[in-house]
Amino acid sequence: QVQLVESGGGSVQAGGSLRLSCAAFGYSPTCMAWFRQTPGKEREGIARINRNGATTGADSVKGRFSISQDNAKNTLYLQMDNLKPEDTAMYYCAAGFGKSTCYSDSWENTNYYTYWGQGTQVTVSS
Repeated sequence: QVQLVESGGGSVQAGGSLRLSCAAFGYSPTCMAWFRQTPGKEREGIARINRNGATTGADSVKGRFSISQDNAKNTLYLQMDNLKPEDTAMYYCAAGFGKSTCYSDSWENTNYYTYWGQGTQVTVSS
């Protein structure tokens, strides 16, 4: 079992920054990822990081968002800079296990991830 606890969401003006955290309790995942979702839309993959530090991410946030982790603390981070109103969403972290999940090119497939956090809201005003 793995419990994921997110924190760091909030309200910010456009151009501002936020840092999300996701603490994992229990087994150490092979990979972790950030997703976001707005009402009526599918959950969108932002970035994934493997335990060895390899990352992959969505083009839509490249250059503005950065995923990182502290393996000693089993904590995942998402640094979000130059935020835009369209970044407003509920942000979720997810944990995956195994090579087939964590080395797949289809990292944005939500079915690959076994555990999910409760979500943290990010609101960006113009």
